[in-house]
Amino acid sequence: MINVKNLNQSFGKKTVLDSINLDIHRNEICALVGRNGAGKSTFINSLLGLLPVKQGEILINGIAVNKKNEEWKRAIAYLPEKFMLYPMLTGLENMTFFAEAVTKTANRERIEQVLRSVSLWDDRHEQVKKYSKGMLQRLGLAITLYQDSSLLILDEPTSGIDPLGRKEILDVLHSLQDKTILLSSHHLDEIKQICTHVAYLENRKMRKYKVDEFLQTHNLGGISS
Repeated sequence: MINVKNLNQSFGKKTVLDSINLDIHRNEICALVGRNGAGKSTFINSLLGLLPVKQGEILINGIAVNKKNEEWKRAIAYLPEKFMLYPMLTGLENMTFFAEAVTKTANRERIEQVLRSVSLWDDRHEQVKKYSKGMLQRLGLAITLYQDSSLLILDEPTSGIDPLGRKEILDVLHSLQDKTILLSSHHLDEIKQICTHVAYLENRKMRKYKVDEFLQTHNLGGISS
């Protein structure tokens, strides 16, 4: 699904990512972990084509990430840490707006399906300004799931949410079938619950581990988002 080969990214004279190599295979759930400033956002923005690749190569489903051929975009759905919603619109109206932005004509059955999957169908007629932080995150996730992409890139999907809200998000992610997920996170408990692998970014380098291997070989006390 994701193949990163010798990726280098820098800003001016500052190297942020140095010869990054990473393979994420189909149906893996991989946590992207590192300290503040380690380069996680730079890495995600590179995967999304928001930052041009200065050196190296990124392949999504075997297709190079570049502006010449954007077929790779069809495989990806992205949920940013702060999803911009319209507070005066209802959950259903927000869902419909973003669905039409993707497919021009919203599929009502699909909208109901994804809203039910995140337990928001009963709250669909409430204005988003009345939603809790957890509900807002679940609505953002529903919008991300609408296009049914095979690869999900999620940037801190449980950030700032209470434990119950976090559990609701994790339950949804755990229930997804035939999805490959790259999940930026600093919550070790959720990494243990749903992830199969960890991509650890430190000192501009990255190494991929199985979750148990990562937990056994690192002192995790200082890791943050």
